Amino acid sequence: MRKIFLSLLFGLFSLPLWAVSGDAEKLQRLEASPATAGGLLQLVLGLLLVLTVIVLIAWLLRRLPGWNSSANGALKLIAALPVGQRERVVVVQVGEQQLLIGVSAGQVEMMHVLEQPLPDSPTSQFQDGKFARRLAAAINKRQP
Repeated sequence: MRKIFLSLLFGLFSLPLWAVSGDAEKLQRLEASPATAGGLLQLVLGLLLVLTVIVLIAWLLRRLPGWNSSANGALKLIAALPVGQRERVVVVQVGEQQLLIGVSAGQVEMMHVLEQPLPDSPTSQFQDGKFARRLAAAINKRQP
């Protein structure tokens, strides 16, 4: 796959050279012109910068809690507590039930079904809009 990508990339960047290959004088001017080479370098670096920013934003959105909408609200993280370097205990709400789950590097295991649900954690306040309302109220108080 990588070889195919590199071949396509090389072919794409060599198209301007093929277009003027019939005229040797134009080709020499193209090679000697620093503006053309600099412009192409600037274009490639700009494209790489944009692609890098897109990949970073996607990675951050995947890592931040509350932005991953794959469960469509059916699953909700109530609390998490790290108990080791790669192990943690997590309380997850599935529908009306809350489950205590142990998560390690190699496995996920349900430990207990909670009979009485835990109260919402402070992080859930940010997810259901309470933070946005408080921020708007604080901004409105400061304005004369």
